[in-house]
Amino acid sequence: MSTIKTVNPATNQVEKEYAVMTDQQIETILTDADKAFQSWRKTSFAQRAQLLHRVAEILRERKSELGKLCSIEMGKLHREGIGEVELSADIFDYYANNGAKFLADSPLDTPQGKAFLSYQPIGVLLSVQPWNFPFYQITRSAAPNIMAGNTVVLKHASNVPQAAEIMEKIFTEAGAPKGVYTNLFVPGAKVSELVADPRVKGAALTGSEPAGASFASMAGKFVKKSTLELGGSDAFIVMPDADLDKAVETAAFGRLWNAGQVCVSPKRIIVPESIADKFIEKAKAVYEQVVVGDPLDPKTQLAPLSSEKAVQDVIKQVETTVSQGAKLVLGGKRINRPGAFMEPTILTGIKKGMLAYSDEIFGPVLAIYAVKDIDEAVELANDTEFGLGGTVFGTDTDKAVEVARRIDTGMVYINHVTGIAPELPFGGTKKSGYGREQSPAGIYEFVNAKLIRVTTPDAAY
Repeated sequence: MSTIKTVNPATNQVEKEYAVMTDQQIETILTDADKAFQSWRKTSFAQRAQLLHRVAEILRERKSELGKLCSIEMGKLHREGIGEVELSADIFDYYANNGAKFLADSPLDTPQGKAFLSYQPIGVLLSVQPWNFPFYQITRSAAPNIMAGNTVVLKHASNVPQAAEIMEKIFTEAGAPKGVYTNLFVPGAKVSELVADPRVKGAALTGSEPAGASFASMAGKFVKKSTLELGGSDAFIVMPDADLDKAVETAAFGRLWNAGQVCVSPKRIIVPESIADKFIEKAKAVYEQVVVGDPLDPKTQLAPLSSEKAVQDVIKQVETTVSQGAKLVLGGKRINRPGAFMEPTILTGIKKGMLAYSDEIFGPVLAIYAVKDIDEAVELANDTEFGLGGTVFGTDTDKAVEVARRIDTGMVYINHVTGIAPELPFGGTKKSGYGREQSPAGIYEFVNAKLIRVTTPDAAY
């Protein structure tokens, strides 16, 4: 039985299955990708940009269809799926528009002769991506690296095979030469072999911390550059001067984004003790009115989780935390209907040592903490092994920025949940991984910044 299949989480019914690729098929794909690199690296920036612009154009033309596919494969709200596809198109256009500028020779100051950095592609890149943003996750690695002259082979999550397949078809339709971008239908157990293959020169993974540790270890063993975007436990610090209603709305609905299955979702809401009771009361009122249902219904506010296992795992995390002494304010159970649906949930009273204090909960669970002052809020925000994103919410933005500087993460947003934009770098620190995607930084991860110096034989150095 194939392990590569679409199971609609709104119904738990199998929609489509794919056969796992044979070793010979994998060998052919890697050979084609390596061969394609030898010619793709010689193409002009204009040729590469033309391809990326066409990919973006196709994505926009088909955004409703592709957004629906996100709903069917992993349960995303249709409007969120459309937004994801539009964002992906923007990222392709961003690198098409700016890649030549980012990769132009960069002069260096030197007292004798002249020197500059020449940015050159390195080869085949392996991209291993998760299911929660089926098109956006692909785009973050594909757009900058194909613009840089690399070729990409994708190992996507096994529960979103149709998204993986259709993205390769979009590249083909856009005019990509064979081997420039290729999908692999393989199980996770094959990833180590792929990283080890000598034709693969770099490897990027978005996923869990355990998967990232294994992935980085394999890349290090074979001396290959890697990037990791792993889990998150984003803090949402509410300043004493915050507009309470706006803070509640932003945190509550931010946590329901993609049914809570977002690395940068606001997972720990940190509120001053003086307003904690009001915040909890208002958040409870919001969640009691949330419309749960079919992700294709425009009225739905909370869709199913990505799979039956996902909803079971989140419920177990909640139950364990409550058994350890936390208070269940609302929800905590699956909904009695077909599909992987869970009630919007609020937890309070979480203490160090409880499961929810340290573990990432990938679901619609709002964890609210009360603190006496900003120093305690910052201490709590930093008391995690993760360091991806975070939010500071307050009226005095200068003070909010001061607090943001004290938070140990790769990103902090003021008055907004951690977000995404083509021009802004995305990535974390600590066990949330290393490397950056998007922005100018994203195109430099897998290129050789080669020094070229022009001087004379009698130069001092």
